[in-house]
Amino acid sequence: TLSPPEFPWERFPAFAAITVFAAGLGAARTGDAAGARHAAEELDALRGALVTAQQAYWAEQVAIQREAVLAWAARAEGRDAEALTLLRAAAEREDATEKAAVTPGPIVPMRELLGELLLELEQPVAALEAFERSQRVEPNRFRGLAGAARAAELAGETERARTYYAALLQLAHSADTERPELVRARAYLNTAP
Repeated sequence: TLSPPEFPWERFPAFAAITVFAAGLGAARTGDAAGARHAAEELDALRGALVTAQQAYWAEQVAIQREAVLAWAARAEGRDAEALTLLRAAAEREDATEKAAVTPGPIVPMRELLGELLLELEQPVAALEAFERSQRVEPNRFRGLAGAARAAELAGETERARTYYAALLQLAHSADTERPELVRARAYLNTAP
């Protein structure tokens, strides 16, 4: 739900899209494909409002978010080839877009989402490539480092896995030490050759 409700969200569709995007990803990643598809419809309406307002940059950003939500909805429905096609397209679109100077970066980089999907589909070599491409543009993101480390581990890339796990632990040195990613990192570093 957009919050605070009394805020004039209709005047700021690009920012309303952030909440809708997050809700759509959350729905899809928890198996609620219908909820994700509803969020995709909302994102399409927000994109339309941005086109009407002649805000092409933000319209493209929302279109990319919509494509990612549709990709994960397809994954939730068991249509993995479609999910990969959509998410690869979203990643390419994001790669081709210059980031606005006033924004800190994407909510979730599309290459990172692609890496996560590839890991779920048991394609660790391709996942590692996606995570590494994401790291070049959006370095030192917790989920990006964790994903790269896991992909390297599953791909049998021991040194790269060690490097990414060590970087993850360094990044999160003051974080909750029971996060599964950190537990895995410590275990790997304590047992890997």
